[in-house]
Amino acid sequence: MTGTSLTYRKPPRRLSQVLRQLAETSAGPVTVEMIRDALGDRSFAALLVFCALLNLLPLPPGSTLLFGPPLILITVQMIAGHQTVWLPRSWLRRSVGLERFRSMIDRLAPQLERLERLVKPRRWPFESATTSDRVIGVIGLVLAIAVTLPIPLGNWLPAFAVAIIGLSLSERDGVFLALGTAVGVVSLLIIASVIGAAGALAALLFGWA
Repeated sequence: MTGTSLTYRKPPRRLSQVLRQLAETSAGPVTVEMIRDALGDRSFAALLVFCALLNLLPLPPGSTLLFGPPLILITVQMIAGHQTVWLPRSWLRRSVGLERFRSMIDRLAPQLERLERLVKPRRWPFESATTSDRVIGVIGLVLAIAVTLPIPLGNWLPAFAVAIIGLSLSERDGVFLALGTAVGVVSLLIIASVIGAAGALAALLFGWA
């Protein structure tokens, strides 16, 4: 018998359509709770994609500290086998002005739509939904931690990898899962190289042994 997972329910509409509708129909500031409720049963996969794509926008320094922790919390819950996403009440109350939200969606939606046209059910390697959620949760957690690191432009590639993996989960696309994992491995190698080079430079400058 295989496990059940809300991430396995095929959404009646694409994530880009849901976000566009929310931007069009909202009458005031958009809260995190409104976004979560709009995503409904797609919460895990869709929130992974949404939070990851936010990191691809040109945002002020330090913004990764806002979007990284939600990714970490979501992936931890996937590993724990949760069936619905839990977010702290303080996070759910956070809001963004309507015009700013619409501007964000105008930038995000075209990127998301291009990816959505490519993803489809194929070559899914997992028989158990519970197993897939936990394995992908582990991969996502490592990448989510990388997203939060204060490295200039260092969050872009791991965030993109999380977005691809989130889309693969929503459609059970094994090809996208492999692609997202490969991009994630490359991003981690790059980050490790940057940290190693920075450490070596610091040791040279300060004469550390």
